Amino acid sequence: MAVQALFYARATPVSAQRHGDWCVDPSAKYKFAGGVNAVPLMAVEMAAAAREYTIVFAGSAEAVTPLVLLGVENHENVYLTEDGGWSAKYIPAVVRRYPFVFSKNEDGNTFTLCIDESWAGCNQEGRGQRLFDEQNKPTSYIENVLGFLKEFQRQTERTQEYCNKLKALDLLDSSQLQFTIAGSAEKTLRGFMAVNRDKLKALSPQALSDLAQTDALELTYTHLLSMNNLSLMFERGAGRRGTPAPATGAAPVGSSG
Repeated sequence: MAVQALFYARATPVSAQRHGDWCVDPSAKYKFAGGVNAVPLMAVEMAAAAREYTIVFAGSAEAVTPLVLLGVENHENVYLTEDGGWSAKYIPAVVRRYPFVFSKNEDGNTFTLCIDESWAGCNQEGRGQRLFDEQNKPTSYIENVLGFLKEFQRQTERTQEYCNKLKALDLLDSSQLQFTIAGSAEKTLRGFMAVNRDKLKALSPQALSDLAQTDALELTYTHLLSMNNLSLMFERGAGRRGTPAPATGAAPVGSSG
């Protein structure tokens, strides 16, 4: 599955010396996200995202994170419009923070604001929001960006705590989704995980109570409910391709393939 790392082609630390006359033009929209079929999601976003997206999990033995699916084909984002707009009411924060991102130093305690200089919205012609004023002081726009990224980082850490609970309780299973698009052979979307309903229902009363006390139980059922949006995502993709909606195979939840 293609993920958000592809967004940033040339992330460079923001400085008055380098970016004193730079601006960011939001009219460039979201074309940068056209080559990904999934992006990370924070736990605080799950309730809003579950109305329009399918939420799954991905990662490794060390760390797991929620994702929203944007398409079933590699490099397919069915939420992106032809003019670079976004066709869902809710836009994931990882998309909204672009072209900015924090980079960490080696000890992971210091964060540096960076900007992707390759983005079409970055310019030195005065279009959009300036990064620095005439005295080379950060503008209110940059201050707002910093506030957004600081909150993003805080919520990312809270999301990891939630995912650690799921891993500790062994609730996540590797899953796959089989589908057939008109005129093509059967395909399989792999590389994601979903909560196993049977394992969730088999938890002890104490474990369920602990999940409920931290809102983790509500988040988990939000994820499970969002799986019903798979058909909506297929319909979006079919509309873009001008083909019938794909026929799906095995249910994705709790399937090890």
